[in-house]
Amino acid sequence: MKKYFLLITFCVFAFTLHAQLRLPKLVSDGMILQRQTALKIWGWDNEGSKIQVKFQNIIYKTVVSKSGRWQLNLPAFEAGGPYQMEVTDAKTKITINDVLIGDVWFCSGQSNMVHQLNIHDVTYAKEIVEANFPQIRQFWVPTLTNLVSAQEDIPAGQWKKAVGEEVRPFSAVAYFFAKQLHQKYQIPIGIINASVGGTPIEAWISEEGLPEIPSMKELVNKNKDTARINEVNRKSQEYSRSVPQPSDEGMTGKWYETNYIPKNWKNINVPGYWEDQGIRNLDGIVWYRKEIEIPTSMIGKNAKVFLGRIVDADELYINGKKVGSTGYMYPQRRYALAPEILKAGKNIFVVRVTNNGGKGGFVPDKPYCIFSEKDTVDLKGTWQYKVGAVFQRQFNPNAVFPISAQNQPTALYNAMVAHAIPYAIKGICWYQGESNAGKPVEYAQLLPALIKDWRQKWNNTTLPFLYIQLPGYMEYDYLPSESSWAVLRESQAKALSVLNTAMTVAIDLGEWNDIHPDNKKDVGERLALTALKLAYHENVIHSGPSLLSSEIKDHQIILTFENIGNELKTKDGEPIGDLAIAGADKKFVWAKSKIEGNKVIVWADGISTPKFVRYAWADNPINPNLINAEGLPASPFRTDN
Repeated sequence: MKKYFLLITFCVFAFTLHAQLRLPKLVSDGMILQRQTALKIWGWDNEGSKIQVKFQNIIYKTVVSKSGRWQLNLPAFEAGGPYQMEVTDAKTKITINDVLIGDVWFCSGQSNMVHQLNIHDVTYAKEIVEANFPQIRQFWVPTLTNLVSAQEDIPAGQWKKAVGEEVRPFSAVAYFFAKQLHQKYQIPIGIINASVGGTPIEAWISEEGLPEIPSMKELVNKNKDTARINEVNRKSQEYSRSVPQPSDEGMTGKWYETNYIPKNWKNINVPGYWEDQGIRNLDGIVWYRKEIEIPTSMIGKNAKVFLGRIVDADELYINGKKVGSTGYMYPQRRYALAPEILKAGKNIFVVRVTNNGGKGGFVPDKPYCIFSEKDTVDLKGTWQYKVGAVFQRQFNPNAVFPISAQNQPTALYNAMVAHAIPYAIKGICWYQGESNAGKPVEYAQLLPALIKDWRQKWNNTTLPFLYIQLPGYMEYDYLPSESSWAVLRESQAKALSVLNTAMTVAIDLGEWNDIHPDNKKDVGERLALTALKLAYHENVIHSGPSLLSSEIKDHQIILTFENIGNELKTKDGEPIGDLAIAGADKKFVWAKSKIEGNKVIVWADGISTPKFVRYAWADNPINPNLINAEGLPASPFRTDN
């Protein structure tokens, strides 16, 4: 024990002896500092070292604490730049170049905040080409997790300008948000983007900030046992290796090669799910094959194949060569082809599709084509298919499932948020909720908890918090129905009771077949509109109609709305869609309605004593067309909760 203690003491001493001046990754070239507020500049060095920060010809001084950390408070500055900052100790000088002062927004959430312009480069090709905004900058926080404690810094990261190709990694929503603000105020706009796809909100809350949900508190404590985590994941890997995997006849038979002669293949339509085309409940591997006629004009040129979306994973072979693959269902398939891949005349396209559960195949209503310059060849239509492998899905009580750190409470806060807390910001943009749709009522606790937690960490109880309500997603239901996504949206709307928050409604901006809708521009610009109202105190209509009250009168229900702007109306001039009414039995039917000023009168034939109304209450409403004169949509609501 004594030797062990001496070893630790020596290591700490050696580290201290060789420590040198170091800054957090956020404090680096190209950074944007928050205007009109006191600033913190911090870092690490040897205990007792004297630190100087020179900025705008003023020198600020401090001494490094026993912990090896130092911090300096700078006064508020007005927007401007570029400036240079120098940080020095007795031996080292660090120069930070191209520093701007403007507004900084911390943008976080899951995949729809992650999604870069690069992923949507077809829709936003023009915006990418024309991007020339050197005063819009993004700091992309890499995906990191920590189940034990909050981290003071991250291993990598740098500020990037929204100029040319450098704009491609920008969050699309955050970019269009920042662009609106930059163009209006002509000041630098910084984005700190800390977001990870497929993650629940509780992963982004600190241990102290988690609400009193016993299961979460217990899980946080259990997860601090790193040995337990490693053991569970080791056993999970061992279990996976022990489960026999069926042989894929397509791989062993080399069905992708040009000299393969297909036998006993059947016809199937692309796009479409195979369960909808005569294949019952198949989880496994299905091969698709088609001869595609390519015109001479496309030969020798770079080309792209669009294969929409595929559930779950795919590999694309053209003329025997593997040209692209994707390992999970969500990304749109866009594969670039080298000039030598295609040939004039018949080309053999083979797609190997792996489905692990639910419907498998090619998602409808997506682009399926190959194109080069001005030539486009459609890939939709009749293909041939053959099953390569069938997965036997049986419950195994001995199964061991891995622990995904990024889905655990506090893990992302510790690794991706905590490091940024000293950095002054204008406000927060939040786009998340899909991963919590399975427990939508709980979300009504978690979102206010996150808001309170982050405000406490940034030491600002009124820090503007903007968030996006989930858009429509999944199949349309032409009868009134229950919906966990609708309840999740309701939980999101309840957070408006928290001071200094604003919600962007995006119910009309979704896609039934894509959890990552392509329209990120309208989302970002609507988000900017909420910022104008909440954070910049502009006199603007920032929200669509929201239900203020309801009154039952005879056989009708009278709904009163606020935020109607100049007029309450419908987007298409048609009656209000997705409006349902019910009596005490809560058997909802579609309702009739009329708009009178800021009120909507709702009734239905056959319901003489109405009690409840719902609007846009579905995973994916069919036609949520209630808007104000400014074109902003009403948030979904119900009166029966």
